[in-house]
Amino acid sequence: MELTLVTSAFCGACSRTRSVVTDAARFLPDATITEIDVAHEPDAAEALDIRFTPTIIIRDASGTEVFRAEGVPTVPQMLTAAVKALPS
Repeated sequence: MELTLVTSAFCGACSRTRSVVTDAARFLPDATITEIDVAHEPDAAEALDIRFTPTIIIRDASGTEVFRAEGVPTVPQMLTAAVKALPS
């Protein structure tokens, strides 16, 4: 499972979302977490069709996107979404 957090330096909600992702990751030891800053990696953000920051994308082991959300989630919301990326 891969959790991608898309942020920007001027986004106050991004630091709160980073904290939520870190907390949720404690329950997802096999998850890979990647952070993309739109200011430093605009091409990557464009390729992901990012419209707002923060955005969280969860992919399963095959790389298929199973969840995408904009804004600050809660840890329970993150964990509920992560279940979609677990093998059947």
